[in-house]
Amino acid sequence: MNSMLSGIDTLLANPPDWKNSRIGLVTNHAACTVDFKPVRQALLAAGFKITRLFSPEHGLDTIGVDGAEMHDGIDPLTGLPVTSLYGGKLAPDEKDLAELDLILFDIPDIGCRFYTYLWTMTHVMEACALHGKHLVIADRPNPLSGRLDLAEGPMLDELHTSSFIGRWRMPIRHSCTLGELALYFKSTKILPAHADAFRLEVIRCQYWQRTMFYPDWKYSFVPTSPAIPSFESALLYPGLGLLEATNISEGRGTATPFRIAGAPWMDGARIATSLNALHPNGVIARPITFKPAEGKYVGEKCNGVMFHVQDPTVFRPVAYGWLLIRLIKNLHPNSFAWAEYPTYVNNSGTRHLDLLTGLNDAEALVAGSGDHNIEDISRYTAPGDWQERVAPYLLYPSTT
Repeated sequence: MNSMLSGIDTLLANPPDWKNSRIGLVTNHAACTVDFKPVRQALLAAGFKITRLFSPEHGLDTIGVDGAEMHDGIDPLTGLPVTSLYGGKLAPDEKDLAELDLILFDIPDIGCRFYTYLWTMTHVMEACALHGKHLVIADRPNPLSGRLDLAEGPMLDELHTSSFIGRWRMPIRHSCTLGELALYFKSTKILPAHADAFRLEVIRCQYWQRTMFYPDWKYSFVPTSPAIPSFESALLYPGLGLLEATNISEGRGTATPFRIAGAPWMDGARIATSLNALHPNGVIARPITFKPAEGKYVGEKCNGVMFHVQDPTVFRPVAYGWLLIRLIKNLHPNSFAWAEYPTYVNNSGTRHLDLLTGLNDAEALVAGSGDHNIEDISRYTAPGDWQERVAPYLLYPSTT
């Protein structure tokens, strides 16, 4: 079986005619070649004329605190100037683009709507469309697979919940690559007059199929941000990420963020027993204790649960996170609380659950009225007509 290659590996193996153009590279340190060389360094070594770097949330080095503003700087690895797209601006401006012929985008995604790298891409798309610049997406596989039958909603309500963690109508778990989403958004969201004014090119991955999860690639996982250090964290994130809007720790400040949940007042054993009794497919919960070094309950002993995904092909993380919150709220009605989550793009931190789920008045829906089963929750987490919407823009097969 051939080894999976990302778009950047294809690009390096087949240099394009624009190699000597003035290139602005949107990237971060998680973007590596097949042999784990930083992409920005590999491109320069191959003779690509990279003149400026642009970085997303968490910065070029991927170690910035979640939601913290990132500043411009100089890349110590290449000496190139770095313009932050999670600081004074969210997109390259006219001055940035005036000195460039082309923008190349290469950032690993984890397949979740509220993971912000996707939305940085859309802002870059709009800037290129507005100023008529050639945009190249070096595509990467979705680590949660491209199986659209595993996509999970809710579908985002653009009228009430559009934000930098979800601008446009799509489900939480989207089962697409960023290249596919770029093609879809160019067709459906970029104004026609602007869409016709710029060229969008997607450099495809090789030997990737939609049924593949990250472990099937047989590559060591490169952390994509401080709280996504492993594939299992990425797999649980679309559901456990909802805990950001509560007073339950999602494991930030531990070795296993988004694989655990807890609080000093929580009865982890009862929660684990309840979750396992309901038997959601593909995962087992076990009681644990932990002490976060940052985030909620710093330095306090938390009682909680850890999640072990046994079968990612049937596991539904969004429905599972939804169920978890319902159970904890039901068992601890006097201790559980919704919480604000201030970030650079949402200074007040209000309505965070609405923005995460894409639903207006999400707290009432997630809390429910006592129905603690996946069947009930699936009414809210259905992905609607997403599969039909994106079908014309899919680039990869499901089977050989």
